[in-house]
Amino acid sequence: MSEFAQFLREDQRLVILRVLATMPSYTANSSVLMTGLNHVGHNPSRDQVKTEIRWLEEQGLVTVETAYDLLIARITERGSDVVAARTVVPGVKKPGA
Repeated sequence: MSEFAQFLREDQRLVILRVLATMPSYTANSSVLMTGLNHVGHNPSRDQVKTEIRWLEEQGLVTVETAYDLLIARITERGSDVVAARTVVPGVKKPGA
């Protein structure tokens, strides 16, 4: 994977966490998260969004449930710490100041 492709993936992961952190229930489905990514200039496929959600789950940054063909992600305490720059996780872009 190219360095730029890796940068994009890391940024997409941070955007997903940021969207979840702003949701009233800290939860969103993969379709809503895809819209959030598109809103900030990313244009991932549905499969890419689901892959990144599952990666975040493996890192303990979100929990995931399945409903029909959607993934429903909820940010964890660790994920919230990443968004607030209190924790650094390799593979997730560090938030700016």
